[in-house]
Amino acid sequence: MNLEFNKNDDAMRLAVSQMKQRLAVISLGGGKKTIEKNREKGKMTPRERIQYLVDKGSVFTELGAFAGYDMYKEHGGCPAGGTVAGLGYIHGRQCMIVANDNTVKAGAWFPITGKKNLRMQEIAMENHLPVIYLVDSAGVFLPMQDEIFPDKEHFGRIFRNNAQMSAMGITQIAAVLGSCVAGGAYLPIMSDETLMVEGNGSIFLAGPYLVKAAVGEDVDAQTLGGAKMHTEVSGIADYKFDTEQECLDQVRRIMDKIGEQPRMGYDRIKPVMPLKDAGEIYGLISPLNNKQYDVVDVIKCIVDGSEFDQFKEDYGKTIVCGYARVDGWAVGIVANQRKIVKSGKGEMQMGGVIYNDSADKAARFIMNCNQKKIPLIFLQDVTGFMVGSRSEQSGIIKDGAKLVNAVANSVVPKITIIIGNSYGAGNYAMCGKAYDPRFIYAWPNAKIAVMGGEQAAKTLLQIQVASLKAKGEVIDPEKEKEMLKEIIDRYDSQTSAYYAAARLWVDEIIDPTETRSVISEGINAANHSQVNKEFKMGVFQV
Repeated sequence: MNLEFNKNDDAMRLAVSQMKQRLAVISLGGGKKTIEKNREKGKMTPRERIQYLVDKGSVFTELGAFAGYDMYKEHGGCPAGGTVAGLGYIHGRQCMIVANDNTVKAGAWFPITGKKNLRMQEIAMENHLPVIYLVDSAGVFLPMQDEIFPDKEHFGRIFRNNAQMSAMGITQIAAVLGSCVAGGAYLPIMSDETLMVEGNGSIFLAGPYLVKAAVGEDVDAQTLGGAKMHTEVSGIADYKFDTEQECLDQVRRIMDKIGEQPRMGYDRIKPVMPLKDAGEIYGLISPLNNKQYDVVDVIKCIVDGSEFDQFKEDYGKTIVCGYARVDGWAVGIVANQRKIVKSGKGEMQMGGVIYNDSADKAARFIMNCNQKKIPLIFLQDVTGFMVGSRSEQSGIIKDGAKLVNAVANSVVPKITIIIGNSYGAGNYAMCGKAYDPRFIYAWPNAKIAVMGGEQAAKTLLQIQVASLKAKGEVIDPEKEKEMLKEIIDRYDSQTSAYYAAARLWVDEIIDPTETRSVISEGINAANHSQVNKEFKMGVFQV
């Protein structure tokens, strides 16, 4: 191994370690004291509930763990967006599991909580996955109600999705393990079956204090909306249990009896491990995303048998396309090539940049994968499209539009992994969040922005300096340096993987060695979908 590889390896391992340390803090939710108070009431943490519910030894793919990261500081924060969610297996059936975290502001919904819950429902709807709701929430976080209540993608969309999923034949089961208040009370009742824990679970449109204020009635929470009342009087709930464990056992029994559904039929054979060790990825890519590497080496650490059949290998070399298998699943891979390469015309092409020929090749490959019903994997490390008079005259906008058209209209599942930079229109062309990937992940070193930090900072600095000079202010070189550093620091913080994951621009930040696993779980989820769309391309310049 060379010195550069070892440096990269050390830095990436440090970045992964930092990510895991942050996850450990996030997993404490509202803190140890709140967790202990809940334990006294017989309550588990949301992650403990999920671990109890899913098959022992099975994979649970958590999604949105960094939602809300470093946000809402004035309100004490909102770890994991106040919700723990992801893909898990119950009696061998892959499900979407969504659990409120009662330790975070009593499970109240912040704006990011709504966004995360809607994203989980979107994943369930796209992939026709059963949904298990583990309900324990005080409802909307009132100090921010204007940002969570009335708009199209706000709180009410949750119940609209409940109804839509029911009409689609998607199983929804709600286990009410704590409070379920106000508008949130509709969620369990719009599910197929509702289970409640006596003493802790409650469902009502208005709690005891609001009832007293509104109609002058004195009533306690269990009389108003407890498990006994709802199973014996209102008939709203279907089952009641003394403990959470008994309640979750019943969820498992229900899931065990659900009939099989048709599958999309994506091709899978017996998996073979890569010949290359997944850990080699650590040494291939600089955590600063500023060094050359061969993306084919990365691909061979992920795919079965390290076998990768390149499509148009000698053409459009700054995007690598080809067929492979990941955990047995047939896939088409579209990846940005970061090393400097020579084009067929004898010209040197910068790595990470999309040229005319690369865009043309990738668009054709995407069309082929749609024709053959092969899921697409995008590995993003892109600085954008090539600029300059020569590129413009060659029609770079036209070829870029062709690629964007193919990505936008693709009907096979798309899974995106941001393994480095994701800048400008390159983010769009390589299936960024706006292009509906079924799942989108980022490595800890990922950067997402309209352009690179240095270029952006210098552009912003020029604008600021010109504005100050227009006002008659004199800017000396030292002051200019200070301004530049301030802009770079602010810009860099807004381009990090954590900033993106906090706002759910990506579904999760992952250890690069987990890439193979999340791709496999994503395709398995997509294989449950029952919507077989026809691939069509719109009008584009030729």
